[in-house]
Amino acid sequence: MMRIYLGRHVYGLAAVAFGIITLVWHEFNDWQQIGNVPHRELWVYVAAAVEIGGGLAIQWPKTARVGAFALGAIYVIFALLWVPRIVAEPLVYDRWGNFFEQWSLVSGALIVCATVAGRNSERAGTTARIGYIFFGICVVSFTMEQLIYLSGTASFVPKWIPPGQMFWAITTTIAFALAAIALVSGRSALLASRLLTAMLIGFGLLVWLPAPFADGHKLMNWAGNAQNLAITGAAWIVADFLSLNQPQGSPRIAELKVL
Repeated sequence: MMRIYLGRHVYGLAAVAFGIITLVWHEFNDWQQIGNVPHRELWVYVAAAVEIGGGLAIQWPKTARVGAFALGAIYVIFALLWVPRIVAEPLVYDRWGNFFEQWSLVSGALIVCATVAGRNSERAGTTARIGYIFFGICVVSFTMEQLIYLSGTASFVPKWIPPGQMFWAITTTIAFALAAIALVSGRSALLASRLLTAMLIGFGLLVWLPAPFADGHKLMNWAGNAQNLAITGAAWIVADFLSLNQPQGSPRIAELKVL
């Protein structure tokens, strides 16, 4: 029975959504810290073109590596733009959290670059392994971010979901922590990556998807959907990679297979 690996397709769809949102709003979103640079509007169009082009290219095996490289490059830039703010306010974890959210997208791009329609080389295996490790570290950050801003996390939970907002804030934080432990240790990593992907899909459906209907004039409500979908795609890429390469533990470098 042929398996279908959807991670990179979801990841690419999110990039296309980012690009369209950027074009419609003529503006970068809250996760893309582009300040007052010369010819700022030009950079808006450049970023949108890279996101849409990369998101489309990653859908097909022959162009997936180019698409992943383009997306990885722009997400690296968006991540690094948070570094000055981290240096300025090192005790404000929100700055670190936003950096690692962007870096989780870089992790997905690294794995796709290494595995899609590629050679089973040691170098490709090392690249994929680095992407996997980076993603595990990012999940540690997701846990810390929710824990530090637990009240804020609870406020995102729809009030109509029983038994209460704080219950789900605590529950999802614990779930992130367990996923982080599994991914970093390599124990039950495949199961953890799949459950993490399912939880992120739940965030998208219950938290972010209704947001534009409540207030369609806020850029964050649209960009939040794309951001959550992109991180979901990265988590799905990790799950696909683990499923294909080593279902029972951490991925082996020497026997790398392609998506």
